[in-house]
Amino acid sequence: MTTHRLAVIPGDGIGTEVTPAAQSVLDAVAARHGFGFDYREFDWSCERYRTEGAMMPADGLDRLRDHDAILLGAVGSPGVPDHVSLWGLLIPIRRTFRQYVNLRPVRCFDGVESPLRNADVDLVVVRENIEGEYSQIGGRINSGFPDEMAVQETVFTRVGVSRIADYAFRLATTRRHRLTSATKSNGIVHTLPFWDEVVAERAQGFPDVDWDAEHIDALCAKVVLDPGRFDVIVGSNLFGDILSDLTAAVAGSIGIAPSANLNPERDFPSMFEPVHGSAPDIAGRGVANPIGAIWSAAMLLDHLGHPEAATEVVDAIAAVLSETPLRTPDLGGTATTSEFTAAIVKRVA
Repeated sequence: MTTHRLAVIPGDGIGTEVTPAAQSVLDAVAARHGFGFDYREFDWSCERYRTEGAMMPADGLDRLRDHDAILLGAVGSPGVPDHVSLWGLLIPIRRTFRQYVNLRPVRCFDGVESPLRNADVDLVVVRENIEGEYSQIGGRINSGFPDEMAVQETVFTRVGVSRIADYAFRLATTRRHRLTSATKSNGIVHTLPFWDEVVAERAQGFPDVDWDAEHIDALCAKVVLDPGRFDVIVGSNLFGDILSDLTAAVAGSIGIAPSANLNPERDFPSMFEPVHGSAPDIAGRGVANPIGAIWSAAMLLDHLGHPEAATEVVDAIAAVLSETPLRTPDLGGTATTSEFTAAIVKRVA
């Protein structure tokens, strides 16, 4: 029997509640398909930062390196600045393991009410994940004085833009053959025209994909006004980050949104995490929506070579939402995390 080695980082807040939910679904569907998981859990979190002074140990990345994949819950806690928690755990993992594709599928499930009338959402946001606007280049000078200044450099490389564009175009060929590139080249004079040029070059290799470019401000408006027109949207680190949260909200709740941080070459482990964050306002109450974590686990299954099992998990989510009244509070219901998870497990076991 194939056994996959998974590193599990529940992290903070509701991450410690939805991660076990995802694991229970993984175990149930894996048992039926004849494979299994060997979990190794790491307590890296803001709580560790408070006691140890670091989100993870100095050799943390080496401890993760030999796993088949990483399952992450959430990062962030009141009292620990977000840039400390993210740059101490999540971002080093993404960058060291060359997880340059952040993949975020979005769809409207039957039974989940969108804030939009007649919303028809079935798209994927492909976010460049390790360069762009979130570079480490920059700093501050004259701290504490009236002329204090902060500089943050945006970095786009031909390699980085080419590989994320290629990934997005290839993905579009497996879907509805439609791609939209997010840009702002009318106002950002160097980096975004460069992005546009490289995307246009890479498009020549995919003549069967109908594509265009949209300025990010207009694109956000069009996603709200007519989300059904979009199939694959590719964007920079910042634009992809914003668009994925926007599209998740359009689909009904950020609590259902999954994501994958992929190293397509598989030289390093990829990481799978829900988009919703640690949600400290509801942490510990047992009412967190586990769908984002469970759907992320389905993406993990697909990445590890179990597409049928992955499809069954997503189908189970859809069936519970369309055929039962079970809803967690963010979706207008009263179900607990464990109750909703049990319903998914029953359908995939």
